[in-house]
Amino acid sequence: MNLQSRMFRGSQLAFLRPFGSPAYFAGLPISRYFSTSSPALDWLTPKYPEKSKSPKGRPHVATGGSSRGTTVVWGDYGLRMKDHDRRLSAASLKIAEETIRRRLRGMRYKLYPRVSANIGVYTKGNEQRMGKGKGKFDYWTARVPVSRIVFELKGDLHEKIAREAFRLAGHKLPGLWEFVKKDDPPVVGLTKLGNGVTLESLKRARRNPPLGAEKLNPLPKTDSSDLSASQ
Repeated sequence: MNLQSRMFRGSQLAFLRPFGSPAYFAGLPISRYFSTSSPALDWLTPKYPEKSKSPKGRPHVATGGSSRGTTVVWGDYGLRMKDHDRRLSAASLKIAEETIRRRLRGMRYKLYPRVSANIGVYTKGNEQRMGKGKGKFDYWTARVPVSRIVFELKGDLHEKIAREAFRLAGHKLPGLWEFVKKDDPPVVGLTKLGNGVTLESLKRARRNPPLGAEKLNPLPKTDSSDLSASQ
């Protein structure tokens, strides 16, 4: 094989062969210049645009005693919101992800995002009449309720390193965040289960005695006669 044939091999030789003679293409494999598989889903950008514009709304907070999304599932460590529910933009989530990966550069780990930025935010210009449906698309956001896990880490990492990575990522995100581990108890709203607090006790309509009153010192009882005598 000469030098020219070494330079042009496989599918590149098709440009040098005359068209209309199928004998040249008989023993060659068919090469595809496109992919038939669907593109990978991105957690910061939805695959399909919204059919209708999403209102602002508020993040859904389960009031029936649900603790879904408040514990670490796949990883060993997690980053959890602890102050208030809010919308997180895709730009801030991307910066937080890059911060974690920059801190853990060169280490063996797996990062799991637990939220998806699939809510569109639309803005309208000045001097516009009231009503919806007139704004243009601005950016993607994720509605994150309180006590929801946003990122999880799994790998051969020390706890101090994972804690430092999540601390740096929490500074890039709005609100207050906390570091949680695999065996930490779930959270219902703002109340952490454990230490005598159970899901059944939180679901009770009325608590008599109040929850946690056993640990407090009881107040001295006073009679009505003592109050009248003191006056």
